[in-house]
Amino acid sequence: MAAVAATAARAIVAAAIDAPASAFSLGALGSGLGYRPQFRADLFAFREKVDFLEIIADHYLDASREKLDELDLLKSHFTLVAHGLDLSIGSADGVDSRYLDKVAALLERIDPPWWSEHLCFTRAGGVGIGHLASLPYTQQAIDVVARNVECVRRRIRTALILENITCVVRVPGAEMDEPEFLSRVIEATGCGWLCDVANMHVNAMNFGADLDAQFERWPWDRLVQVHYAGGRERNGVLIDSHDAATSDAVWRIYERVVARAPVKGVVLERDENIPPFDDLIDEVARARATLVENRRWR
Repeated sequence: MAAVAATAARAIVAAAIDAPASAFSLGALGSGLGYRPQFRADLFAFREKVDFLEIIADHYLDASREKLDELDLLKSHFTLVAHGLDLSIGSADGVDSRYLDKVAALLERIDPPWWSEHLCFTRAGGVGIGHLASLPYTQQAIDVVARNVECVRRRIRTALILENITCVVRVPGAEMDEPEFLSRVIEATGCGWLCDVANMHVNAMNFGADLDAQFERWPWDRLVQVHYAGGRERNGVLIDSHDAATSDAVWRIYERVVARAPVKGVVLERDENIPPFDDLIDEVARARATLVENRRWR
């Protein structure tokens, strides 16, 4: 069933990749899990409870034979999508061609229906800065992203979707707010959107944004995938740490998003303090139930 869903998604992507935003459509994958090696054995024991997997692309770019064997094993049992960390799609320096070639080789190996990256920059002046840095909400930044996406598309035909990130600080000189910035990036690039509802919650709480007032201004017609996760508070600041169960506040946003937009796949992210696998499966099941209730999944 997973293979059929992936084939259908790729067929739709092939027809729609250069289509206008209103026509963008991908096949549904269901309720998935961000793969981490720590729970590989449990995953295969309960593989019928996970509809698809998201892998971290960068973990496999300069991979050992053992890691490539792991990747092939995952592909033989699950539909895979890839999530990148270091493309630096917002870098004024442009996209690193060597990095891009590695990503292209990985995507050729796993043949995903789509892949994702963060709407941010991770390099400046040719130097890696070691984290996902927010872009200024300006037209100039939009133009940079559009130029870089065009470069990526010349090398990779797999549909690219972009994720909203959390901000440590707002970059001065903003010409618009985050929903408008993201919407204009999506329009300028033709990419789909990976909506991280935990990131939306974190930014709203840390910067005093009114998600209810903003809600209809996000680009819901371009939504492809959702991330959800739990975080923690430090010194009065919320952190998207992926080290706790998803909070009630984030679940409420998730449920509203699924009711509003035709999401194709949702993924639970957990990186630290990994609990018993049953706890992760319970979250995946809860997310799936919301998809089913809203007729986003069978």
